[in-house]
Order: sequence, then structure tokens, then C-alpha cells
Amino acid sequence: MTTTLAIPLALVAAYLVGSIDFAVVVARMHGVDIHEVGSGNPGASNVLRTLGKVPAAMVFLGDMLKGVVAAAMGMIASGVADPQVHWAFAAGLAAVLGHCYPVFHKFKGGKGVATAGGLLLFTLPLVAIIDVALWALMARLTKTASVSSLVVMAVTVPLALWQGIGSTALMWLLLTIALIVWRHKANIKRMVRGDEQKVTT
Repeated sequence: MTTTLAIPLALVAAYLVGSIDFAVVVARMHGVDIHEVGSGNPGASNVLRTLGKVPAAMVFLGDMLKGVVAAAMGMIASGVADPQVHWAFAAGLAAVLGHCYPVFHKFKGGKGVATAGGLLLFTLPLVAIIDVALWALMARLTKTASVSSLVVMAVTVPLALWQGIGSTALMWLLLTIALIVWRHKANIKRMVRGDEQKVTT
């Protein structure tokens, strides 16, 4: 298969992988519709808030794996054996898009933070490790998942530049971060009002 054909197929496949919503799956395993409890967001934080640590860990790992798989597909499709090839970041964006607007769940998805973390774990592992540690620290200090996620998004670009990310890859990463911030718009409004939901950590 030529690279010209392989890349769009990889992007579509990455979107479909991203559309698998582990929060919905895990919650259903516990007899719960995740859209009807807590904040209603189908993500790891809401699962943690409503179902506990073990289900939330399952969701987090599943969502992160989506980003890893997508980025790997982008790299393989590019024909370049380099995790930082820009098509890996493009495929990661496709997976995050799938997570946020999943075709399998009526386009009602989560925020994409963990899936973006998987993208970084494959392409920029040190950045991913720092981001996860920072998220955990901020969650413990603020008890607010959205604050933690937005802080992590703010530091990811400087960290990626520190790790030598290429210009085209940076463009895809910036679009990924912009999408995640956009998905947090309701959280930001609640922060301004002072009534954003807390999360147990």
C-alpha cells in the first residue's frame, strides 16, 4: 500500500479507535449510564467521581491506549520509523477528535485529555510522564480535574519544544490542545462562577 493511501486510512482508523469510549463501556459494566450521573461527562474523572478508583483507572488506561495506538498507526502509515514523525501527531489528533465526538456514541464524548496523553506517551514520553505527574499534583491540590487538565495543556507546548518537536508536528499538537481546551469551555464557565465540581483523589 502506498503512503499516499495509507495515511488517510490511518487517520480514519485513528478516529474510529478514538470513538471507542471506555467510560461508557466501563460504566455499563457497572450498570450505570455515565451520561446520567455526576457531571455527565464520559471520561475518567466522572467515572472516578461516581464509580471509584478502579473503574476510573480502567477508563484512563483505555483512553490513553487509544492515543498510543493512533500515533503508532500514523507513524507506520508514514513509512518513517520515528515516533515524532508529524503523521503520528496527526493520527493522535484524529483519535482525540474521535474521543470528543465519537461516531459510536452519537458524537457525545469526553474531553480528550487521556487520549492526548497516549499520543504524547508514544511521541514524547518524557513530556507525557511530566504531564501525568503534574495532573496528579494539581488534582490533589485543587481537587478539580478540569483545572488540572488545563494547567497540563498550558505546559505541554513548552515541554514539547524543549524535547525538540518539529514545526509540522507542533501544528498538529497545537490543534489537539485547542480542541481539548474548547471541550472544557463549560468547565471554564463554571470555574468563573465558582461552582465547578470537585473530584476525589
